[in-house]
Amino acid sequence: MNVQENTLHKSFYSRFRKFNLRDAGTLIGLIIIVCVFSVLSPVFLTIPNLLNILQQSSINAAIALGMTLVIISGCIDLSVGSTAAFSAVVGASLMVAGVPVSISIIGALAVGMLCGAFSGVLVAYAGLQPFIVTLGGLSLFRAIALICTGGNPIFGIPPDFRNFINGQFLGVPCPIIIVAIIAIILWVIMNKTPLGEYILAVGGNQEAARVAGVPVEKTKVIVFVISGLLASLSSLILIARLGAAEPTLGNLWELDAIAAAAIGGASLMGGKGSILGTIVGAIILGALRNGLTLMNIQAFYQLLATGLIIIVAMLIDRTTRGK
Repeated sequence: MNVQENTLHKSFYSRFRKFNLRDAGTLIGLIIIVCVFSVLSPVFLTIPNLLNILQQSSINAAIALGMTLVIISGCIDLSVGSTAAFSAVVGASLMVAGVPVSISIIGALAVGMLCGAFSGVLVAYAGLQPFIVTLGGLSLFRAIALICTGGNPIFGIPPDFRNFINGQFLGVPCPIIIVAIIAIILWVIMNKTPLGEYILAVGGNQEAARVAGVPVEKTKVIVFVISGLLASLSSLILIARLGAAEPTLGNLWELDAIAAAAIGGASLMGGKGSILGTIVGAIILGALRNGLTLMNIQAFYQLLATGLIIIVAMLIDRTTRGK
């Protein structure tokens, strides 16, 4: 009986440690932001505005979820914004050319996966630094998008595609539902499958993971492919909303994705991150920008706030790791 009690105690303690002060702090930060802007603006806490925040946050959340896996594996992906732009112009070009919407979507997603695979192979098998590879991808993929379009936006997105993405289910916008499904799938992967264990192991100690039999190279390629896939999905959500695909789409999306992941508890040192935390981080950024917009504060102050949030999140992570 004592052995069983001891086992139950250890199980409870291990679960309690997963919800530590760092995780609680993210939720508390969101609550504080909601409370502050609710006082400053009577519009902020209305149902339509809250749905608007979630819908606006869905694009960043999807990219940030892919970025979270990359960061947990000990890498970084600076090319997500350019990958999104490249995928968007390919998908839009196919739709405008009369290709069925379903095939056009698959084509756009395939482009994102190929961009991710390109970076992943160079990092995993060529031994190049993720920062350098994805920085090169940032310029390369953006340049291809600009060359393909001549720098001009692509108009004429089919109404069927726009109505599907911009539609609602039980009063909830489809982008929110799409991102929720993605988050659930990735949570299951990270917590219930060997791939999740591999990603954590590679980010925690790559050489120890290799000795333990973890397929390090394949794991890195997979996380980059997922990152590219979700970047392209985010671009499809945006072009459905705008009705056009621009080769300049996705500028600074990598900053927002890293910020959401960092706020949610992901460590740029690797081996640590949270799917739920990233979702909350994306909502924090969305709520912050929405509140500042309602107060008529200029956009560059919003960018300033994002940069400061990243620095503060990194300082908190460094402090908690030191303890």
